[in-house]
Amino acid sequence: MKANPKMKADAKADAAPAGGKKKLLIIIIAGVLVLLGGGGAAWFFMHGKSGDEAPAKPKHKEASKSGPPVFVPIEPFTVNLQPGEDGADQYLQLSFTLQVSGLEEVEVIKNNMPKVRSRMLLLLSGKHANEINTPEGKKQLSDEIIEQARKPFEERGAQQDVSDVLYTSFIIQ
Repeated sequence: MKANPKMKADAKADAAPAGGKKKLLIIIIAGVLVLLGGGGAAWFFMHGKSGDEAPAKPKHKEASKSGPPVFVPIEPFTVNLQPGEDGADQYLQLSFTLQVSGLEEVEVIKNNMPKVRSRMLLLLSGKHANEINTPEGKKQLSDEIIEQARKPFEERGAQQDVSDVLYTSFIIQ
């Protein structure tokens, strides 16, 4: 018996939708997996490993590092120093400028200037004149000023990117 050409056309018509449905189902499943994977990756990068960690400070662009230096002038300080061996009162009058990584750091420091000044006053008023009147003492004081300026202003906040202290006035009397 010979196959009827009409029956062959009907068989092809029935087979095509079944194959098309399978392909459509595979495409839908693949699309859902891609969306879930992308959503999972986005969640991982936005939330980090755990909620207990401090938020990571965004990296500064290399372009800002290669540009001109950015400075934050600090108003002058006058503080009483710790009494010397002879018990005489001495004071320090100090002006300096902080070098920072970019304009974003300038704004953060300016917005928190009362905290910066308080930290510096506490640091400076604990010094003896003989500790800071040598070049080595001034360098050590610079390191301590940088350390205080870098401390986060908010609990679990990011550190400031302060790279140098430049003295503009340094008088001990």
